[in-house]
Amino acid sequence: MTQTKRTDPDAHEKIAFVTGRLASGPLRRLLERVGPELGLRWEVIELAISVAALMTPAFVTRRLRGPVDADRMLLPGYCAGDLESVRAVAGVPVERGPKDLRALPRWLRGETAREPGTAPEGYGAYAIEIIAEINHAPDLDAGSIRDAARRYRASGADVIDVGCNPGSTWTGIGDVVRMLRDEGHRVAIDTFDVEEIRRGVAAGAELVLSVHGDNLEVARDLGCEVVAIPDDPRTLGGLDETVGRLREWGVPHRIDPIIEPIGIGLAASLSRYVEVRRRYPDTAILMGIGNLTELTDVDSAGVNALLIGFCEELHIGSVLTTEVINWARGSVREIDIARRLMHHAVSEGIPPKNIVSDLICRADPEILEQGQEALDELARSVRDPNFRIFAERGEIHCISRDVYARDADPFELFDRLDVGDPSHAFYLGYEMAKALIALQLGKQYRQDEALRWGYLTIEEKSHYDRRHPEARGRARERGDPGEAGDTEADDGG
Repeated sequence: MTQTKRTDPDAHEKIAFVTGRLASGPLRRLLERVGPELGLRWEVIELAISVAALMTPAFVTRRLRGPVDADRMLLPGYCAGDLESVRAVAGVPVERGPKDLRALPRWLRGETAREPGTAPEGYGAYAIEIIAEINHAPDLDAGSIRDAARRYRASGADVIDVGCNPGSTWTGIGDVVRMLRDEGHRVAIDTFDVEEIRRGVAAGAELVLSVHGDNLEVARDLGCEVVAIPDDPRTLGGLDETVGRLREWGVPHRIDPIIEPIGIGLAASLSRYVEVRRRYPDTAILMGIGNLTELTDVDSAGVNALLIGFCEELHIGSVLTTEVINWARGSVREIDIARRLMHHAVSEGIPPKNIVSDLICRADPEILEQGQEALDELARSVRDPNFRIFAERGEIHCISRDVYARDADPFELFDRLDVGDPSHAFYLGYEMAKALIALQLGKQYRQDEALRWGYLTIEEKSHYDRRHPEARGRARERGDPGEAGDTEADDGG
C-alpha cells in the first residue's frame, strides 16, 4: 500500500480517499486541482488492486494498515456492502463517494445530482388523482379489459374509466363495471348515453364523464359524482347553468372546461381553466390531458409533466389520460411520477429540477468525460489484456494492454481490435452498440452498466456475471481484476 499526503494549514478537515492503482494518479491530480479551492487536506490510500470498482468492504478491511490519520475516509461509490468493519479498522467515519471519479469535485461541494431512483427526504406525496381510460371498451373482450385495468393500476392509476362508443348503446357496460369492481378497481364510465350511464352506475361506477345541458337530468337521482362540461367549450356556454342545477340537486361534481389540442386552441382552452378556477375557487376540476399526448407527435413524458405542473399550480385535482397511440404508451406511469415531482416543487416553491430524474429518458442530466490526457495515461498504465471502453467526444475508445483504438464507427473500431473469441466479440459488440447510442443521444456510457432511460431503465448484469457469478465473487474478495472478467472501466474513483 502506498500513501501520498498533502497538508493545507488553513483547512479544517482532512479526508482519506481509498482507491486502486489505475485511478490513483488521476485522483491525486484532481485533488491537487480542487483541494485548494475547497480548503481540503487529503490523503490518497492506494490499495493493491487495479480496478477500484472491484473493492469490497471485506477487501478494504484486510488491506488497511490500522487507524487512518484523517477526519473521515471515502471509499469508491461501487464498494457495496456494510461498512462497519472498515470503520472499526480505520477508526474514523467511512462513507462512499460518487461512482464516477469525474463527479468527485461536485460531490465534495455538495452539488452532485441524485442517483437514479433516489429522492429527497419526504418526497412522494401528491394531490392529483389519475383516471386512466380504457378506450372503446365495447370492442374489447373481458380479458383485454381486465388486463388493461391491471396494467393501469400497476402504473399508478387511481380510477379505471370505461370508455364507451358514441352513437350506440352498450348493454354490456354493467357486466364490465361489475367485473372491474370485483377486481378491486374504482370505476368511472365515459359516455353521454343516458341508458349506459344508468346501467354503469347501477353496477358500481362512482364517477360519470360527462354531463351537460343535453343529458343533465340523468344526474339528479344517480347517487354518484359527475363531471360537468360546458355546452360550448370555447365560450364556457351552459357551464354555469349546469353547475347551478347540480348544486341545487346536491349532486357531487367536478368541472372539466375541456383542453383543446395544439392548432385547435390550446392556449385559449388553458385560459378557460384559469377562468373556471376563478369562478369556482372551491370546486374540483378535471383535465383530460390525453387530448395533448395522443394528438401531438412528440414523446409523452414532457407533455405530461408540463400539464401536471399546470394542474398542480391551479389545484386541478384529477386528470384523465389514456395510452392508445404508441408514443403515449407509459403515460399513466409518467403522470404518477410527474404528480409527485410537481407537488414537491410547488409545495417547496422551487423549480422541478435536480429532484428526481425518472422522467429524463432521452439525454442524461449530465455527461462526465475522462478527457484525452486521462485516456492516454490509462493506455500506458493498463497491464492486462481486457478492454476498457469509453464513449466521449464523438468517438468510442477501447483500451487494453495491447491496443488503444478509437473511432466514431464501431465496425471500423472492431476491425482493429483483433478479437477471435466469439463470446468476447459478442460482448464487445454489445458494449460498443450501447456506447454509440450514448454518443448519439447525449447519454452517459459506463461499461457493463445499463444506459439510463429514466423510469424505463432496465438494470442489467455484466457479461461475466451472467456466466461466472461465483468467480466474480471470489475475484472481488481477493481484488483480482485478472479473474474479474470484462468489467474494465475504472472510473469509480
